[in-house]
Amino acid sequence: MDRRKALRKTGLFAGATILMPSMLSLFESCKSENRLDWEPLFFTEAEAKTIAALIDIILPRTDTPGGLDVKSDIFIDKVIAKTYDKEGQDSMRAEIAAFNENCKSRYRDVFYNLSEAHKTEVLNEAEKSSGKFGSGVWGTGVGPQETIGFYRSMKSMAIWAYFTSEEIGENILSYDPIPGKYEPCKPLSEVGNKWSLG
Repeated sequence: MDRRKALRKTGLFAGATILMPSMLSLFESCKSENRLDWEPLFFTEAEAKTIAALIDIILPRTDTPGGLDVKSDIFIDKVIAKTYDKEGQDSMRAEIAAFNENCKSRYRDVFYNLSEAHKTEVLNEAEKSSGKFGSGVWGTGVGPQETIGFYRSMKSMAIWAYFTSEEIGENILSYDPIPGKYEPCKPLSEVGNKWSLG
């Protein structure tokens, strides 16, 4: 056998052996990337992927479950499908489209396809430029209210969905089923963690 051919074949074989695990993991990651495992009631698939990517940045998985682990995206989809009127739903679609158009103009792709760094940049900018919720008493606004844009309203809904989920309410927050024990004068230092509604 020709020595050059033998070296070339050996080199190709060694390269393939080294690259094989990397290629398999790349193919594996492509299988699960940006795919929905649920059927949205309101969102299109692209809209649902946008909301899921947004929630994953706002409420990532750490030592506690993330927003997607407790299905905050599915909850938001149901809320919009079942409680928003036609005008509200059309407005939501337009806001998601505008949000993605902004991402395309800056990074040449929709939000859910951006790198983690670019997603974080988009949300940091949205955090600075977005209106904030004003003061309120028992759910009623007090004083002037800034215009709340897509980002702030979606962040608020994601946090609401997260903290009202059964998983977080029972296993992360302090939980005591109603009626519980009445303790009128308990020192704040003994209260401990924030309480979930029972």
